[in-house]
Amino acid sequence: MGLFDKDNRFNIANLVTYLNITMGVMAIYFIVRGDFFTAIILAWIGGACDIIDGKLARKYNLSTEFGIQLDSFADFLSFVVMPAFLLFYAVKHYSIVTGLEELILGLVFIWYIISGLRRLVEFNLKVDVGEVSKYFEGVPTPLGAILLWILYLCSAYGVISNGYFIAFLVMVIAWALNSRLKIPHP
Repeated sequence: MGLFDKDNRFNIANLVTYLNITMGVMAIYFIVRGDFFTAIILAWIGGACDIIDGKLARKYNLSTEFGIQLDSFADFLSFVVMPAFLLFYAVKHYSIVTGLEELILGLVFIWYIISGLRRLVEFNLKVDVGEVSKYFEGVPTPLGAILLWILYLCSAYGVISNGYFIAFLVMVIAWALNSRLKIPHP
């Protein structure tokens, strides 16, 4: 069982996916500590891992059902849960948030996380092992994460300081994850 063995749960592609998961967990740790800069660096490293693992799986014929499921779990953590935590904590950090506003933001981010999970499960049900379609249906979770990071920047630099408006924009992104929008596959 080597790094290029399709049946090895720790082949090179899966190891890169595990690294993505590690970056997501570490980013959440730094978010909770208030170190958003380090969290974002770790998130971008996780994003690079997400690109690399798929390329390795295709190049070395390592695509398996296990790998597809593992990649979705990594995407859930790194591109759904972690950016939701980042934006939630950032809004609380950079804006004056009332108790009701914090509750609404919390519920909106729970909805975002559920929407992201639903998007990943639906995607897995539609795709065959190793098949890459020309278009994504709905906004892919990495793009959803980028949109949340843009909202993070807007919050951090005071462009948007109203928690209710951020909640509205997060709801729009959550809707887009499971929409019929056609997004070209890179």
